[in-house]
Amino acid sequence: MSRIISSAAIRGAHRLVRKAEEKWRQAMDAKGPSEPVEFPNTGYYLPVIYGLTGRKVQRLSDLEPVLGLCRELLPEEPKEHLWTPYLGTALDAGVATLFAEETIEAMRYVMGPNPVEGIWLGAADDVILRERGIEFVDGRAPGFAAVVGAAPDAATAVRMAKEMQQKNLYIFMAGQTRGMQFAQQLAEAGEDLGWNTRLVPYGMEIEAQIYSLGFATRAALSFGGVAPGDYQGVLRYNKNRIFAFVIALGEVTDEWYATAAGAISYGFPTIADTPIPQILPTGVCTYEHVVSDVPHDKIVAKAVEVRGLKVAAPKLKLPVAFGPAFEGEIIRRADTFVQIGGNESPAFELVRMRELSEVEDGKIEIIGPDLDGAAAGKLPLATIVDVAGRKMNEDFEPVLERRLHDFINYLEGVTHNAQRDILRIRVNHKARAAGLSLRHFGEMIYAEMKSEYQSVVDKVQITFLTEEAAVLARREEARRAYAARDARIASLTDDTVEEFYTCTLCQSFAPNHVCIVAPERIGLCGSVNWFDAKAANQLKPGGANVPVYRGEVIDALRGEYAGINEMVKTNSHGTLEALNLYSMMENPMTSCGCFEVILAVVPEGNGVLAVNREHTGMTPTGMKFSTMAGMVGGGMQTPGFMGVGKHYLTSKKFIQADGGLLRIIWMPKQLKELLREGLERRAAELGVPDFLDRIADEDVGATAEEILPFLEEKGHPALTMDPIM
Repeated sequence: MSRIISSAAIRGAHRLVRKAEEKWRQAMDAKGPSEPVEFPNTGYYLPVIYGLTGRKVQRLSDLEPVLGLCRELLPEEPKEHLWTPYLGTALDAGVATLFAEETIEAMRYVMGPNPVEGIWLGAADDVILRERGIEFVDGRAPGFAAVVGAAPDAATAVRMAKEMQQKNLYIFMAGQTRGMQFAQQLAEAGEDLGWNTRLVPYGMEIEAQIYSLGFATRAALSFGGVAPGDYQGVLRYNKNRIFAFVIALGEVTDEWYATAAGAISYGFPTIADTPIPQILPTGVCTYEHVVSDVPHDKIVAKAVEVRGLKVAAPKLKLPVAFGPAFEGEIIRRADTFVQIGGNESPAFELVRMRELSEVEDGKIEIIGPDLDGAAAGKLPLATIVDVAGRKMNEDFEPVLERRLHDFINYLEGVTHNAQRDILRIRVNHKARAAGLSLRHFGEMIYAEMKSEYQSVVDKVQITFLTEEAAVLARREEARRAYAARDARIASLTDDTVEEFYTCTLCQSFAPNHVCIVAPERIGLCGSVNWFDAKAANQLKPGGANVPVYRGEVIDALRGEYAGINEMVKTNSHGTLEALNLYSMMENPMTSCGCFEVILAVVPEGNGVLAVNREHTGMTPTGMKFSTMAGMVGGGMQTPGFMGVGKHYLTSKKFIQADGGLLRIIWMPKQLKELLREGLERRAAELGVPDFLDRIADEDVGATAEEILPFLEEKGHPALTMDPIM
């Protein structure tokens, strides 16, 4: 390794460790050793420190041994011509740098200025980790770029950002060059920053880049099942599964070198636009450690090449950018050129299977005015997509229809919310000024349908209706189709089908996790039901969803079957021996980290609680959702705890071996309201129609002691059931 780089990294590490010690002492003097320390709404303490050392930093006094460890890792500060460092000492200095930077950022939460200010976002909470982590799992996000510094000008920054967005990368931004940060350049150019657009600004100082490495560490702990303190496991997981790199723009300081050394430990290389002495390959990163002096128009492509990312850039010729990076874009009313649907005008989407002779492949027809003909910024719209294919069947219709939501959201300057006949689409002024029209919508839908579903879709024809009377007339046809589909899935039960389906999509993050999707048990992420899995298997045999036959019944009440046990043992690489579909107390289903709801036993109330990811408060287990998530995720079986999809709570098979729905004694109000209709229907079937009123929530209390009097007053059924433990 270059002596110049190693010396610079070690000097930078010493400076950052001294800064961390100073910030910590100031906090100790002002707040005292018992002052709480945390990144809000996260379950991984200070994640880099926790992941690499296993130390739980919960108060200021817990940082003293961490800072001592930084000093142990730091080699002597280099003296010119008297000392020659090597890669190992530089990497140790890099790890010390990461601990110091995480300490500095934590002290900002304690003492201020708050890291969440202006455009800066601070640490991602666990809701964001789950939502965005799924994109790394399913391939919508092939990796992330940690951008340090600033481009020569705003126009260059925008071009680079667009290129990374169109490659579906996340862009994490921190560290300044000459008083300017990449994120500031984008904001000044009018770009929409935030998780929704994958342009994530962390802060002006280099230490704020620790949030990107914290995100990567939390992914290893949450999705990968890596144990806290297994530093080799964390670093290996990130090298092999989190495809990230650093783009350094501008003069590289000693502190930047130190941070880059920490990133190299994770297997993340640095690509710079300035000359940097060479670091020869040693196997820490997949290819080079550092690539320097790269022109701005080639730096993103070079970074992708060096990190070995597999990206599929869209091939469509559209007047706006296109790709998953834009699916979280927010368009406010003031920025809206035209709104379709919502409360403004009727709209619906319908995918219909047709005979081959009934579909003219590639035909796009617009009946009525286009976007620029909208009256008062409102436009009715019926989107009818007719598909035909020799292997097509009706079960695929809703799968393809749901994809319209994604495809339309991929257009820059367009947002799509909800589906069926309650959708809302907004197109902003920029997109319309660029020339976007409904014909482009059609070209995009046609290309994506033919590309993604070529195994079953031979022909695609798209019709747009924009006259209100025509939309209303055809909407009744669409509603009849929706009702027929709903009736079909409602009529299925676990006992009336021969096979269930696996979902191993998340094994790229949680190698030993296996999800079983049944008619009465939706996938724990809430996005895959039995029909979806069946259709996905037919569309892509041998993919993440494959049929599994139950085989011999071992225990019908618990839902244990010989065929499923055999499959689970194989697909979990021998780490699991058995799985019960209908119990959380004995051999429960594993979780990857994508669950919508956590179930947990509350022994004092002889019941269980159900808490959704969006609830950030305390629960009667004495833990928040984020803390319990660390116990449930990563492919582990933890009796008494289980991650599930929220609609599983309304299933007749819901933990039937443990008492079913009537075991629930606490859940947040938000989750109650979200599931009210289904829960009330199920409770009436069980003979307790007022059951929801007997479930405690956060207004009643957040501890077992606080909710027990309420449960007794309401006569909650769980209190008289057989002991759950």
